[in-house]
Parts: sequence; structure tokens; C-alpha cells
Amino acid sequence: MDIRINYRITFIIAFFLFIATENSFAKTIHVGKGKAFTSIRKALSVAQSGDTIIVNAGVYKEGNIIIDKPLHFVGKDYPILDGELKHEIISIKSDNVSVSGFRIQNSGRTAMSDPGGIKVYDAKNVTIEKNILTNNYFGIYLQYAANCIIKNNVIKASQKEENQSGNGVHCWKSDSLQIIGNKIEGHRDGIYFEFVTHSVIWRNIAKNNLRYGLHFMFSHNNAYITNYFKHNGAGVAVMFTKKVVMINNTFEENWGDATYGVLFKELSDCYLSGNRFIKNTTGIYFDGSNRITAERNLFKGNGWGMRMQANCVDITISHNNFMGNTFDVTTNGSLTLNQFFENYWDKYEGYDLDKDKIGDVPYHPLSLYAVIVEKNPPAMLLYRSFMISLLDKSEKVLPSLTPENFVDNKPRMSPYNL
Repeated sequence: MDIRINYRITFIIAFFLFIATENSFAKTIHVGKGKAFTSIRKALSVAQSGDTIIVNAGVYKEGNIIIDKPLHFVGKDYPILDGELKHEIISIKSDNVSVSGFRIQNSGRTAMSDPGGIKVYDAKNVTIEKNILTNNYFGIYLQYAANCIIKNNVIKASQKEENQSGNGVHCWKSDSLQIIGNKIEGHRDGIYFEFVTHSVIWRNIAKNNLRYGLHFMFSHNNAYITNYFKHNGAGVAVMFTKKVVMINNTFEENWGDATYGVLFKELSDCYLSGNRFIKNTTGIYFDGSNRITAERNLFKGNGWGMRMQANCVDITISHNNFMGNTFDVTTNGSLTLNQFFENYWDKYEGYDLDKDKIGDVPYHPLSLYAVIVEKNPPAMLLYRSFMISLLDKSEKVLPSLTPENFVDNKPRMSPYNL
């Protein structure tokens, strides 16, 4: 028995010595003026797995830089990698690669190959951190990637038309990604997910993008937490997706005829909490969505706080604040299979005799005028007219045309502290 234990201890010690020995062979290669290498591509050709390449300040125009072995690729004082509007700049084709500290600019532009500032091909455990990417077609592009981290990058483009620009962070058929703390501006979509699962999108800022600040399709089991989306061309779009968590995000100043804070199309099993929808044409637009819980959110200063199409089922709207919206909610049908309860509505004119902070009279948030405008948009020309005010007052006294079960039976008398 003692001999067996000794063999095991010897094996464990030998194993850790082997690991330590392997790491001791990793070396650091310096690139730049007056260094051992002046060419990044030459340094990559002699580097071994696990090495670190440090690129010093300067401008490097070396075409497509391919990283096909596990390396740490580090910029010192933000060296510039310039694609000269011809090339994809960094192509990562190996697992266990990190890229940080570069200014990456002027990638090629072609819809055939979708070149990016940094593109990851079928790799895992890749970290892309603290880079500045400007004037690229796609900023950071991941395909068939897993367990990758995209963190604290600044990604900015200046194209004027959607067909001239790719997305800031583009992820396709990938799993277990972390998209954290990036600032994205001026691209077609700020963050784009398609067939991406089990990922976290946290603390990103996407503003002034040409189409969507965030756009994802067929991307299940993801969480979107504490992101900020402002003044994007069409807001945020969520399509054909299930099992989504969206917490503490802000959707602000997304204005236009077909623009939304968030568009939910064919979404199911979603949880929304602590989000802020401020000064959008429409805060949330639900279309063909079901099994959604929205609680403790703020809808403030929107044209429509919430538009819920009649093809939506089993949506629960509770403990939210609706404040200063032109229309709090609207729908396009006469039957609703969703529920509202204990929301604060600043248009509520009921009373609270028992002082339990819940109104004694149910509130019907759907005005007749909102229904008319939903079916006949030109009717907005009559907004604030005496005739419309009289029409809405009459409908509240004797509801006849709005759905009877579109009601909050326990309206909150004062707003929640969110």
C-alpha cells in the first residue's frame, strides 16, 4: 500500500514539473523599430505555441495577419495595424489566442468574404480585449467560436449607408461567448447574433448605429444585462428566439416610423426586469410572442409605451411604471390573452379609500383613440383635439369598443422606486 501511494505522489510531482517546464520554454518576441523583428508576420513565423509577441508603437501595413497557433499578441502604446481598405487585418485560426492593445483600422470591404478588423475562424478560448477598431467593414467577427471573450474594445465606423458597413460585433453559430464592456458606434448593427447560444452580453454601449444597436435571431439561452442602446436607426430587434433574459438595459431615443426600443418578433420564454425605455417611438413592440414576463421596468416619454399585437399569448405585465407616454399600450385586436396587474399608470384617475396603495377602481390602459390610430395611422392628426378627448372620456365611462379584459385590476397609486 505504501509503495502505491509513493508511486502516485511521484507521478503527481512529475506531472506538475512537466507543466512548469513546458511554460518555461515560452518566450517573448518584440517587434518594432530597433527590435529583433521589424515585421509582425516574420515574428509570427518563428513564434512557437504559448509565446508572447509584443508589438511596439508604429504603423504596420502588412496585409492579412494570420494567427494560427496559440499566442499572446500584445500591442504596446497602441500600434496601428492598417488594412489599407484592401485586407482583412487579423485572422485568428487557432484556439487559445489573445489579442490586446492594438489600433486596427481600414479593413477591406466586400460582401463576398465579410472581412473584419479581427475575425475568428472555428476557434475556442480566444480573448480580444482593449483594442480600438476604426473604419473597418466588420469590427470583430466570430464564426463557429466557443468560450471566447470580447471585452472593453472601442469599435467605430463612419459609413453612411447600411450596405457599406458590416456589424460592430458579429457572432455566427457560436456558443458560450462573453461580450463585455464594448463601445460600438456607426456600424450597421452594433451587436449581431445568429445561432448563438449560452452567452452573456454585459455593460456594452451601442449608439448611433445605422440599423440596430442589438440584433439577434435564432439565438437561445442568452442573457443581456446592463447594456445601453441609444439613437440607433431602428432600435433593437429580437427575432425567432427563446429563453432570453434581459435585465437592467436602457433603450433610449430610438425614433422613426419603424423604430422601436425593442422589437420582439416570435419570441418566447423571456424575462424582462429593470429595463428603461425612454423617449422611443415605441418602447416595446410584441409580435407573435408568448410566455413573457415583464416586471419592474420603466416606460417613460415614449410615443407608445407598449404595442402588443393580438397574436401574442401569455404575456404578464406587472409592477412597471408607465409615465409620460403618449399612449401607454395599444393592440390591433379585440381579444387579449395577456394580463396586466399592479402597474403604475400616471394617467390613472382612480382613488384609494383603504390606503393600501392599490387603486380601488380597475384601470383600462387601452384608449379608444389608441385603437383607432393603430388601425388608421393618419388619425394621429387629431391628437389633442377636443373631439378625441371627449371620445376617450366616453369610452372610459361606458367601455364598448376596447377589449373588456385589457385591464389592470390592481393599478398602483404611486410609482415604484426602480
